[in-house]
Amino acid sequence: MGDALALALAILAFGLPALGQERPESILPPGFDQPPTPSPSPVPTTQQTPRNVAPPAPATTPLAGLSDPVAPTEPLSELSGTPLPIDPVLIAEYEMPSYARRSLSRIGIVGQAQGGLSPTAFGSADGRYLEALMSRLRAPIASRWLSIGLRRALASRVDTPANVNGADFAAERAWLLLRMGEANVSRAIIEAVDPDNYTPKLFEAAMQSALASGDPALVCPVVDDAKRVSSDRAWILAEAMCRALLGVPGEAGALIDAARRRGVARGTDLLLAEKVVGAGAAGRRAVTIDWNDVDHLTIWRYGLAMATGVPIPQGLLDSANPRVHYWRALSPMLDAKTRAVFAERAAAQGVLSNIALVDLFGEIEQADDQPIAEGTIARDLRTAHSEQDRTRRLAALRALWGDPKTFLTPYPRLILTARAAAGVAAAKDTPEADKLIAAMLSAGLHKQASEWRDFVDVGSQGWALLTLGERSFIGKVSVGDFNRYRGGPSDSAGIKPKLLLAGLAGLGLLDTGVSASLARDLGVDLGSQNSWTKALDQAVIARQPGTVVLLCAIGMQTTDWRGVSPLALYNILSALNRVGLEGEARMIAVEALTRL
Repeated sequence: MGDALALALAILAFGLPALGQERPESILPPGFDQPPTPSPSPVPTTQQTPRNVAPPAPATTPLAGLSDPVAPTEPLSELSGTPLPIDPVLIAEYEMPSYARRSLSRIGIVGQAQGGLSPTAFGSADGRYLEALMSRLRAPIASRWLSIGLRRALASRVDTPANVNGADFAAERAWLLLRMGEANVSRAIIEAVDPDNYTPKLFEAAMQSALASGDPALVCPVVDDAKRVSSDRAWILAEAMCRALLGVPGEAGALIDAARRRGVARGTDLLLAEKVVGAGAAGRRAVTIDWNDVDHLTIWRYGLAMATGVPIPQGLLDSANPRVHYWRALSPMLDAKTRAVFAERAAAQGVLSNIALVDLFGEIEQADDQPIAEGTIARDLRTAHSEQDRTRRLAALRALWGDPKTFLTPYPRLILTARAAAGVAAAKDTPEADKLIAAMLSAGLHKQASEWRDFVDVGSQGWALLTLGERSFIGKVSVGDFNRYRGGPSDSAGIKPKLLLAGLAGLGLLDTGVSASLARDLGVDLGSQNSWTKALDQAVIARQPGTVVLLCAIGMQTTDWRGVSPLALYNILSALNRVGLEGEARMIAVEALTRL
């Protein structure tokens, strides 16, 4: 596979959390999850040739016809059953004009002008190396802000790297996005590839994305082609569902009945597919779903239940992978009350923004049947945003933040209150200053947070957060100022000063000598090297921000910030900062001190 792929495998094996070869989740029960071995895909070219279109027939020499007498004109009625000879290439041009076809050489949904990375974000990196990293990355990761940066990199309109097919590279990106909980972005990446360019890997990713979105119709344009290249029995059921959704219930019912006779699926898995068929146009099949025989939630069961509005038992949802909770937080099929149960967790992971979270609770606040807990949150949030009296506004914020005796405020509540906190005027002797600053920075509101610079004491939590997160701060922190920081009462293990050191050093806010001295005092070896740090350095030198973001995520494969070492944090921040992603680096540094 080459040196690059070997390096990728070495990175994944050296000193990092255990990784599994996490393939797309099996759709059907054991025995039905043996996908075909994909044949090697051709390297993409910028000019696409329509697939399944026969070449034009060679023109016949008309010399003999010139001497023949002109044939008499035949009645139109006699010609009505004879198709006129039309060039199939011409037909393809009408179906998909050449100017409308999208190249596999550059795929994505976010351009550089919209905030995406540059088309050359992966530079000359070997595509096999990048795919190996993506396929083995265990998501979700610890950091909200690194997750946001990774989503941005995967969604950007970037050049397809060398040695991979563009559709395959899109499939790998889509599957990683799905594991991160980003079902909507995953779907958009898949839809950025023309159906006639799909590969076996992209067919598989499309099925997974359709189910995560609760929309099996997503695969209908490609179901016939998928059946020709895939032996996965899910496509047999997909064909039946698509026939029903296209308004051909007779064919759909026959296909479902045939699938039952052949044992394609059984039990709840088959009944859910049959329920989709019954929900299609003119569908007449009434199906009742009984979950008693189901002991775990697969993506097949989840997706078809969502598509048909079948309630999923809470026990199955509670035991599901966290990514399922993020999919539900994004789903337009669920009401605000249901999505709110998962929304705060999704916001903490970066799947939902502060604005989306506030809008969701605003919808709950306006509903007639407010749930008690969510309704209380919604009313306090309205007060925190609209109350003109500073004391009452702060009281509403404290109610949302929780018991002050625990010191720690749930991170999602900081995100929820970010813009409400920005509405509190900076002033001396404000006991809530640290949390107000943390809330604003949780949503990236560094300009608003910087107004508190003159009202926080050096060495306080607010001072540390502003020093890391305020982009206008470009000075150097002294040893004396650093040593005044203690991390606060929540830091019983004394880890926060080490993370602050990693943050300041990674962002270049410490002189080299000061950094080395503080590292010795705290017992942190910032100069330690391994295969992962070397790969990061190589990607930085090659000016590959996309590769850097991906490698940073590789170094943060844990769901708990306590599993992120100061050394890993230092290398992540330093690499991001050096390739021009200073904003992301600063927010990750702030998040480290906020969430512990």
